[in-house]
Amino acid sequence: MVFAVPLVPPLLRPFLALQYPTTAPAHPDSFPLSTYYNVGKLDICLVITLIAVMAVLRDSFRLGIFEPFARWKLTRDLERRRKQREARTPTTNGHANGSATNGHSLSNGTAKSPYSPRELKQLNRSVLRFAEQGWSVVYYSSVWSYGLYVHRCLPTRILDPVDLWLNYPHIPLAAPFKFYYLTQMAFYLHQILILNAEARRSDHVLMMSHHIITVILMWASYYTNLTRVGALIMVLMDWCDIFLPLAKMFRYIQITQLATDATFGVFLVSWFITRHILFLFVIKSTVIDAPKIIPPEWSSETGRYLSRPAHTAFSAMLLALQVMQCVWFWLICRVAWRVLSGKGAADARSDDEGSDVDEKED
Repeated sequence: MVFAVPLVPPLLRPFLALQYPTTAPAHPDSFPLSTYYNVGKLDICLVITLIAVMAVLRDSFRLGIFEPFARWKLTRDLERRRKQREARTPTTNGHANGSATNGHSLSNGTAKSPYSPRELKQLNRSVLRFAEQGWSVVYYSSVWSYGLYVHRCLPTRILDPVDLWLNYPHIPLAAPFKFYYLTQMAFYLHQILILNAEARRSDHVLMMSHHIITVILMWASYYTNLTRVGALIMVLMDWCDIFLPLAKMFRYIQITQLATDATFGVFLVSWFITRHILFLFVIKSTVIDAPKIIPPEWSSETGRYLSRPAHTAFSAMLLALQVMQCVWFWLICRVAWRVLSGKGAADARSDDEGSDVDEKED
């Protein structure tokens, strides 16, 4: 899966296709027509390729679509406001404030920009931020849709996730499922790189901790055959991550405050439902149901890796994620209060370089 590789040298094939094909189960409970794969060390090769692909796609969307659109829209709005200011300014001999024709002044023969340095700085910053959030909307919309398809093909239920532990270990993996899992791992590793490249926010340490714990959980669940619980968590988490960057995009290009606030409201409600209600169902099932159904064992022969220490560590990291999400929800509620008090959705955290505030991102 991923690419056709017959003509590719064997050394490069792990970077272009899923590895470790195996015989499909006699009676699979999901993806009956799919090719099945085991897991192994060479899977990291495809993850590396996916990280590179994401980097290219992110810059392609950013530079080719989102930045040009945002610059066009914001420049148009800025020019409209400039003309409105000039129309309200008293004129002398047809020239505003005695300046050069058409509102432009000349200095040493060079036309001066009609916009102030502050306006240009804010425009460039908004263009960059809009483009960054645009990639998030594209990725989360796509991966959540694909993740929902994967989830619907699995015999698992959100409100009664005891199915996550039945018939463990869940190995081998169907091709669509394995590709989904590796794609998500590549994305969060890519996010760690981006987080260190972008301007630092006030919650940089919290964000970095979240991404590191997420990557550890994903890799651990992948190699201990606990992928079904990981896939369910990702589907729950990704849904609300569509709406936060979308609300930010509306704000950065100065779409009506109503659209920004309404989108932020959808984000707030979806965050609370998926991350503080449905996610608790998963945590409860992990802590209580899993040890009742799966014998405490760490054995490569049986593919069972849920010993008591492993179960404790896995549960502790899920609880740590919930604590982080509670901190973020407090910040989200602060923004919600601004909306209810008529101030509009604005950011609850700022860049370290000291500019406007920008909201919590996950």
